Amino acid sequence: MFSKTKTSEPDSNQTSGETFKAKAGEDVPTVSEVPARTQKAKPPPSVLASDLKVIGNIKTSGDINIEGEVEGNIHAHLLTVGESATIKGECNADDVVVHGRVVGKVRGLKVRLTSNARVEGDIIHKTIAIESGAHFDGSVQRQKDPPSVKPVSNPPKASGSPPPDAPAMTASIKT
Repeated sequence: MFSKTKTSEPDSNQTSGETFKAKAGEDVPTVSEVPARTQKAKPPPSVLASDLKVIGNIKTSGDINIEGEVEGNIHAHLLTVGESATIKGECNADDVVVHGRVVGKVRGLKVRLTSNARVEGDIIHKTIAIESGAHFDGSVQRQKDPPSVKPVSNPPKASGSPPPDAPAMTASIKT
């Protein structure tokens, strides 16, 4: 009718806050036997607020949201340029989403210009999306791995036709 259960008292070494219940005759697991949570939560993106201005380069292996002004190059995993943001420099990330203004080259595996985007510079991408209403003045070039490509200091002279491995398109989109 009634069964005896044994409840372990929280151990001072136990940090997970979990309580273990064992039936009569069973051993209570120790802290070292409890499976550790090996998955780390993805950290939140770094945010540069709209009242901040950065003069210099920014480099992160994580995500960054820019709402302020940056005069320098940005390297990140995911770069989001907010509606109030202005970037004067090169943007280099796996994913680039532009809601604001960029004056300079944009490099990314995935590049997305939203309807509020204003980009003055070249875009080098693997995939691109340009929403209706976005302003873009520059050239577009598709490459397999754009973030790893280094800028060319002395580009070759135009010979009438583009190189076969570098299809390019020049566009000026204003709606």
